[in-house]
Amino acid sequence: MPRSPLILVVLVVSAVLIALPAQAQLRLPGGLGNLPNAPNLPPVGAPLPGATSLPELVPGNTDLQALRQRLVQGLLRQQAARVEADPAGEPILRGELIVLAPSAALLTAAQAQGFRVLREWRTEPLDLRGVVLAPPSGVGTREGMERLRTLDPAADVDFQHLYTRSGDIAPGAAAGAGGGAPGSARRVGLIDGGVDPQHPSLQAARVQAWGCDGAPMPSEHGTAIASLLVGREDAFAGVLPSQATLHAADVYCGRPVGGTVESVAQALAWMAREQVAVINVSLVGPPNRLLERAVRAMAARGHLIVAAVGNDGPAAPPLYPAAYPEVVGVTAVAPSRRVLPEAARGPHVAFAAPGSEVAVAQAGSRGYAVARGTSFAAPLVAGTLAAELDMPDVAGAQRALTRLAERATDLGSPGRDPVFGWGLVAEQARNAPGRVQAMQRTRP
Repeated sequence: MPRSPLILVVLVVSAVLIALPAQAQLRLPGGLGNLPNAPNLPPVGAPLPGATSLPELVPGNTDLQALRQRLVQGLLRQQAARVEADPAGEPILRGELIVLAPSAALLTAAQAQGFRVLREWRTEPLDLRGVVLAPPSGVGTREGMERLRTLDPAADVDFQHLYTRSGDIAPGAAAGAGGGAPGSARRVGLIDGGVDPQHPSLQAARVQAWGCDGAPMPSEHGTAIASLLVGREDAFAGVLPSQATLHAADVYCGRPVGGTVESVAQALAWMAREQVAVINVSLVGPPNRLLERAVRAMAARGHLIVAAVGNDGPAAPPLYPAAYPEVVGVTAVAPSRRVLPEAARGPHVAFAAPGSEVAVAQAGSRGYAVARGTSFAAPLVAGTLAAELDMPDVAGAQRALTRLAERATDLGSPGRDPVFGWGLVAEQARNAPGRVQAMQRTRP
């Protein structure tokens, strides 16, 4: 993952950056339907109650959905030797196919046709087993997928999808994020890029790292999200109290191509072993069978996965893992309480939180940066839930979600709606403008 600051997206992207950590989100078994006042939601793509018209918010005729597509196209061009597109145009690793719990007969038949076993893995304690196969020489990834499905139509086969970040960062201080009050130490999980534990806002936190063979590889995005969860320095405060523990899984390891579905699933398995109840995933991408299985297994164990819904625009297809019913999908609002025009919409939106003009820690420096996007709203919800749910528990997770829905400020149609979900939470997690600037002026 690049270590230079990312450019702030203001709906018109002036430079195409290739940044590939995944966006995602999870939900409880049975979803959020048992919460109070659940309305019947219109289908995705239908007129949405409470939605602000795009011409009112978007300059010109900006095609919001095209923004991520341009990023993906840039990746496909620059990393063509390693990355290609699946039939839907989503980025995948070239020459890798994942087969979940393959039968011995399928593996034998596949190897007889020239498929090679690249690696086998098992994600304990989620009880997921898989094999990564390479297609025969001269056979493309897509054709290899079809051959495997022909050998066994019932086989659980999918591509090695890549997942991207759901927001951007610009250098310079802005309104401070945070506001969590000191109290008993808590813990929360993060699946993203690497975290810079030397940033002043993170030095009081306990950071437990996973991935990259133990090598620290701080990233802009991962450090920014970490600061919103557990950061604290003078005027800056994340959601959780001082000395909270952050379980940080790096699924990019500083590589231009990272955030594979396999690495995300392995990171979730680590969170399960560590008994981390609430996990933030500010990554987005397409549906994938391995990711779906991992999300369901986590929810069945009582974990809450909180994910950004993505910034492809209100008419875009849903992004994952946020769109899985087991995930808590989070959208973003501006200080005016208007939903960001680039934020995704649909029945998978569970909550809204501040996601514009948010200050975040800047990796590799003592300073802060301005962030915008659903990526930076999700940790405000995750931290709020982590303050109530310390250990995985199905009933406890449902109670925490119910309490959060009851406290949320309803901004759209009465009850849950596809723009704001149950409403706005963690609004207090954004300090008054100027506090971070003042903090920086007084820092020695």
